[in-house]
Amino acid sequence: MNQAQVRKTVIPNEYIWIAVFVFGFLVLMMDGADLMFLSYSLVELSKDFGLTKAEAGMLGTITLIGMAIGGIYGGWAADRMGRVKTVVWCVALFSVGTAALGATQSYLQFAIFRFIAALGLGAAYVTCNTLMAEYVPTKYRTTVLGTLQAGWSVGYLLATILAGIIIPNHGWRWLFYIALIPVVLALLMQWLVPEPQSWVEANMKRLQGLGQQMASKSQSAYKTIFADASARKLFLLWCITACCLQFGYYGVANWMPSYLEKELGMQFKKMTEYMVGYYTAMILGKVIAGWAADRIGRRAVYAFGAIGAAIFLPVIVLYYTPENIIYLLTAFGFVYGIPYGVNATYMTESFETKIRGTAVGGAYNIGRVIAAAAPFTIGYLADTKGIGVGFLVMGVAYFFCGLVPALFIKDRLYDPQK
Repeated sequence: MNQAQVRKTVIPNEYIWIAVFVFGFLVLMMDGADLMFLSYSLVELSKDFGLTKAEAGMLGTITLIGMAIGGIYGGWAADRMGRVKTVVWCVALFSVGTAALGATQSYLQFAIFRFIAALGLGAAYVTCNTLMAEYVPTKYRTTVLGTLQAGWSVGYLLATILAGIIIPNHGWRWLFYIALIPVVLALLMQWLVPEPQSWVEANMKRLQGLGQQMASKSQSAYKTIFADASARKLFLLWCITACCLQFGYYGVANWMPSYLEKELGMQFKKMTEYMVGYYTAMILGKVIAGWAADRIGRRAVYAFGAIGAAIFLPVIVLYYTPENIIYLLTAFGFVYGIPYGVNATYMTESFETKIRGTAVGGAYNIGRVIAAAAPFTIGYLADTKGIGVGFLVMGVAYFFCGLVPALFIKDRLYDPQK
């Protein structure tokens, strides 16, 4: 409590949420860039370590498992230790862990350090969104959080540009070494950004007790979730939705560069040029999705984007030509980004403050554990039937990602500032 009050004097109160947004945007930007460094390195990495497509896909699966575990414990840590403190430690972990990848000399070493870095990646994503949701007023929360999600896509774009410059001239290892830079941001964030008042008050009540039951040692956020029928139902529905979303999202993200380079026969430089357009459209999709969700509703916009992505994936695989692929990729990039532009607000508003970090982190990352099979699945199918067949499977996942919330998950259930 005292620490939070001291930090509030560093930045005037009316500008704190802007500082939180800037730091959150930069954290998610680096999170997204870090994730795509692996995708752009897969071809050269596979040559150096002699990997099959299934083994290369397993690196994506290892990443998602690490992110899932990190996200689950990150949500728990955010409820106990604070949103800001958790983000800071997560940034330091994924920054150092990713830089270490550049020095690895075997597939096993690479897999181990990728898992370590992924723990920080997963926790940072969940905690950043929870932190931002607790600072932004309800009337434009999704607009701000949708723009915040664009930070992830800006990271993809940054990774695309850096990969096009660094890999052809210096090799894949230097792409990972530059990940040490975010440590500086973590130190600044710890000093400048206070914990949100809603968390400070909820944490005081947790520590003081709210009666003997809440003060008891046996009480946990998960027990609270499953003891309440409504919270339990929403938690399980979000687990299913998050599984479908991430099965489709990460499967495509991990393999799209390889698909363009290997199956469509693009040169690396040309492929990165196409990916710039693809990620630019994704950024636009997330920002517009956030704006639309504040006016139309989170539920409708989320379902539209997920089902739109489900439709476009088979269109790309079955109907692409050298002439139309850039237009198909741009349109797909736009709808592909929409669910993530709404996801953070939609999920955080489904749970009350005392369980929010645990519920959001748990549901999102339990889904991620199951979705971890996606990169390996596409890799396995690529060895036998081609990457495009794997993309068709991802389209099915996206369809159910839109259908479940459209039918069962209401929006705006809780205001994160209260």
